[in-house]
Amino acid sequence: MRKLFIVVLIGLIGCDEIVDIKKIDGPCTIQLKDGTIITAQSIELLKSTGTITYRDDDGKLWSIAVDRYESYSCGN
Repeated sequence: MRKLFIVVLIGLIGCDEIVDIKKIDGPCTIQLKDGTIITAQSIELLKSTGTITYRDDDGKLWSIAVDRYESYSCGN
């Protein structure tokens, strides 16, 4: 039983490093390098790569690599 507890504890501590996604509630505006502006209700930012993921109005999932966008902002 004690070994199981230790394994579970180590697993939970290690999960902090796995969770690399920051969810940001919107509305959000993303400006692409080509000048296109995208709006989304919320975005998820993968901290390790800078990739932004969002859903469009039709519910389709999109990802934008950090080298394709200039900036993003969220809030009122």
